[in-house]
Amino acid sequence: MMLNIGNAQTNLKYCNDQIRTGAEQTEKYLPYLKDKRVAILGNPSTVIKERHLVDSLLLRGVNIVKIFGPEHGFRGNASNGTEVSDERDPVTQIPIISLYGNKKKPTAKDLADVDVFIFDVQDMGVRFYTNINTLRDIMEACAENGKELLILDRPNPNAYLIDGPILDMKHKSGIGQFPVPIAHGMTTAEFAQMINGEKWMATVRKCKLKIIPIDGYNHSMLYKLPVSPSPNLNTEQSIILYPSTCLFEGTKLNHGRGTDFPFTIVGSPIYKGIFTFSFTPVSKKGMSETPLFMNEVCYGLDLRDYDLQSLVDSKEINLSWIKEMYNKSPEKEKFFDQSYSKQIGSIEKLAGVDEFRKQIENNVSDQEIRASWKSGLESYKKMRQKYVLYKD
Repeated sequence: MMLNIGNAQTNLKYCNDQIRTGAEQTEKYLPYLKDKRVAILGNPSTVIKERHLVDSLLLRGVNIVKIFGPEHGFRGNASNGTEVSDERDPVTQIPIISLYGNKKKPTAKDLADVDVFIFDVQDMGVRFYTNINTLRDIMEACAENGKELLILDRPNPNAYLIDGPILDMKHKSGIGQFPVPIAHGMTTAEFAQMINGEKWMATVRKCKLKIIPIDGYNHSMLYKLPVSPSPNLNTEQSIILYPSTCLFEGTKLNHGRGTDFPFTIVGSPIYKGIFTFSFTPVSKKGMSETPLFMNEVCYGLDLRDYDLQSLVDSKEINLSWIKEMYNKSPEKEKFFDQSYSKQIGSIEKLAGVDEFRKQIENNVSDQEIRASWKSGLESYKKMRQKYVLYKD
């Protein structure tokens, strides 16, 4: 099912008409798939133009024996953080194995009747977006079982951005698995090469990769996603704001879950009389069934019309929003409290370091906060250059 992804009015210039994604270049990989048993990791972003890759390859005679689904499921109808069960795809009747629940990576039995594994899901270029964790798990399984992984590369919509603290591995969690900044500036195929090269898998073996690069692409190009990559990233605005506004998941604030505008609005009932903008989260099936402050009026920031070009030009995560909400909070001692719900995780897990919370609480300047990231970012950027496929 195709989803609407661009309601915001912006002046951003996109590269969609200038490039071809890996999946679109069928002439480069269909001969390779001939007479092979194929498994695919996919979700609603796994498309060739307006048709799902699975449906398209089946029409071309490719023997797809099973499908694997990441967070939100293969057809993308599961809420954030919800465990997804194995099932049979109602469209194709192909078995679907969930990798977001009790099972995190394919087993030897899962891969016994597979010759080649295809990875083709849209990533956000952000450390806490879980597709890169699934990528590593699949690479491990392929390496352990002698299977080749075919990556059909897609543009990173936030590729212009390399920013944030490097994850301190003592805060390793489901939303942070690698010692990279919040925004890593790489495509899926580039990140896969980094996983191999930096030995970030449990196995000592490397995964054998076959990559179909994006034709005509470089990291400075902006790509407008044709399909929502997940239920709560459903607008052009939310995707560009995501590296900045996802930090609110580590606070006691609602950041748009339970509305049609996740990651573009943020607030709480405690800001009544402080902010004039208001919204009321409600239960939304497939997006957020039990949002924070459900059915309560929240007051706060409305970023739906924020100038995206200025954010892109800055090449920085915006720190002003979280600082403003903390400074204006009448309940500062509860701002970073996560005991009230089963939200994504603490601010330490999201930011990846201990000091970020303290910096916000002590009203440290943006310049000083960024200075604390500088050494780690410089080392990361140097390491990253070994694995890039496209110019910055």
